[in-house]
Amino acid sequence: MRNAIVNAGGASTPVVSFLSVHEVIKGGGERVLQVALLLATAALGVDAATLTFRCAPQNDLYRAITSSGRTYPRFDRVEDAMRAAPRGSGVAILADGYPSETTQISPAVLQEAFAKRLRLYIEYPAPMPGLDSGEPRDAEWERGVVASDAFGRELKRLSILALGRCRFVPMHAAKPDLVLARVAGFDTAVYGLPEREVYPLLFEQRQGRLLIASTKLSQFVTARYAPAEAWTTVWTHIFGWLSTGGSRPRLEWSPSVLPSFTATAELPAEAEANAFRRAATWFERARLFPPPGEGSAGVMEGVTSAIRYDGSQPLAPTLRADCTAEVAMALAFAGGRDTAARLNQFLYSTSVLARGARGDPAGPSYGLIGWSLPNSAGVYYGDDNARAILGTLATAALLGETQWDDRVLEALLANLRTTGRLGFRRNRIEEADLQRLGWRHFYDEELTNYAPHYEGYLWASLLWAYDKTHFAPFLERARTAIRMTMGAYPAEWRWTNGIQQERARMLLPLAWLIRVEDTPEHREWLWHIAGDLLALQNEAGAIREEVGSEGHGAYAPPQSNEEYGAREAPLLQRNGDPVSDLLYTSNFALLGLHEAADATGDPRYAGAEDRLARFLCRIQTRSSAHPDLDGAWFRAFDSRRWEYWGSNADVGWGAWSIESGWTQGWISSVLAMRQTKTSLWRLTSGSRIGARAPEIIGRMLPANAAAAR
Repeated sequence: MRNAIVNAGGASTPVVSFLSVHEVIKGGGERVLQVALLLATAALGVDAATLTFRCAPQNDLYRAITSSGRTYPRFDRVEDAMRAAPRGSGVAILADGYPSETTQISPAVLQEAFAKRLRLYIEYPAPMPGLDSGEPRDAEWERGVVASDAFGRELKRLSILALGRCRFVPMHAAKPDLVLARVAGFDTAVYGLPEREVYPLLFEQRQGRLLIASTKLSQFVTARYAPAEAWTTVWTHIFGWLSTGGSRPRLEWSPSVLPSFTATAELPAEAEANAFRRAATWFERARLFPPPGEGSAGVMEGVTSAIRYDGSQPLAPTLRADCTAEVAMALAFAGGRDTAARLNQFLYSTSVLARGARGDPAGPSYGLIGWSLPNSAGVYYGDDNARAILGTLATAALLGETQWDDRVLEALLANLRTTGRLGFRRNRIEEADLQRLGWRHFYDEELTNYAPHYEGYLWASLLWAYDKTHFAPFLERARTAIRMTMGAYPAEWRWTNGIQQERARMLLPLAWLIRVEDTPEHREWLWHIAGDLLALQNEAGAIREEVGSEGHGAYAPPQSNEEYGAREAPLLQRNGDPVSDLLYTSNFALLGLHEAADATGDPRYAGAEDRLARFLCRIQTRSSAHPDLDGAWFRAFDSRRWEYWGSNADVGWGAWSIESGWTQGWISSVLAMRQTKTSLWRLTSGSRIGARAPEIIGRMLPANAAAAR
């Protein structure tokens, strides 16, 4: 006779035993059923004597412990699992109905389990006798925190775990092992636990007979809980609690989104070409193009950092001008001529973002490129304007187009005339201020702003414009500001999310200053900044983040638990945290090092660029479970863990965000330039933008018209 252990919904696992389950049940008697299970599982090497499951067969945890071939009794119904479990063993009741339904256990079944002295692990429970619980709610800024010494040295008290936007049941517990709380820190809650709104996540009840999880911990693969090693430790502890006297299950699993290569794997010769191809196809897979979907309505800003129950992440629907031009550039490199052209058409003609297309030629904001839609078209950042300009120049060169030349030159001049006498520009200028003060007010200002995050790429754009037009104010203002900024380094530099991003953004203008004025001093400036940046590049090529001097940062790490998630923030909590930032630093460092190597021929820049490029190829996302995340780069990467990890404190663009332009656009484009043996400067060197310069300069800066060629 073909014998079986009956699993969920009638599914069965063939075994060799003396009795079929059907015969045992027919014969009656709980003790007989237990003996049959012991005999059957012994034949397979199964640990049914110590651990029984109530869960769906596809549950992450159950799959992780059975993937090696070991088998554990599994049932669909709580009652069946309780009755089949041998006396004194452990039963894991996992949350099949999560997140819409809590786990229901009747008082009668619970009493029956206690009478058998079972140890029960229960996830996401409905109200139960003796449990003080509320209505389920979603986590927002809360993270998991170790609240006891239960996990030993492997996971110390106040260690942080990420559970994304999990849904949990608020409960009360005197001594929980894990809690959910809003805490600041990289991997440790540096300010301890808050006094209020600390929610038990894992705790014991009923004199150690119940282990309660207020959410579905067993969804750790699907919901992408992190860091991976910590969750293995958590489950080892839970199995130890359940499996008294028996062997503990061994988990075999890997995260559903992984780096493409390990830290030490030998990269194939085509690694960079493959990375670029995958990065370019990501834009379509991520569904970033609004309807009708081919670029004519722009491109969304990217993927936000929130991770849902199913492991997916919501899109950021904002349409930014810089992202539009940067994505167009990346697609032009990939051969997507039509989509790239439609994106630029959207930016300069269809939308209201480019004032050269929609603005009043006599108005003070004419030529400036608006920040974003739907609500910030009248906000102008110089650095965002610069990246839109640079992306458009690259796209125009790749497509052999001149149709955007006037728009780009108008944007360059509009930014020049809102740049002060010393070459510095306010970080942000709004339409209302321009209408009230006029552009000459900003052009005549004598402000200083030692902030390469906001200034550096605009200086680079002005230097490029000087090379093509020989209009002296482009060079004079950029060069003056660069000289003053280098004289103020590092003591007076303002940093945004960290000092490393300021260094990274300074590389491009310094490299292009050498293009127009190659002097020993300018070369010394470039290496001074690059050397300090690369002092924190490790053997794997990762560039570690660092915050600057106290009092000079716009967005320092959270100074309290309450500040976590309240504003923009770095990925680290303190210097030394092994995290790289691919939104603010590493992406722009790749471009800067590439242009520096090409401008100088210095092997130091080329070597650092090669190491960084290999690192980026290694950590590009790989996922079959989430095709819309495959081929991208998250903002944060922990090179010590070799995992996507960081402080998720930033209110808008946290550790697991993907920015379509700044990150994906520039990394993929530099990889393409490396493949085609060119640089951004050389690619755009054939621009004929200067032919129209005298006319447009005469119109936008009439007092300087005589200086225009």
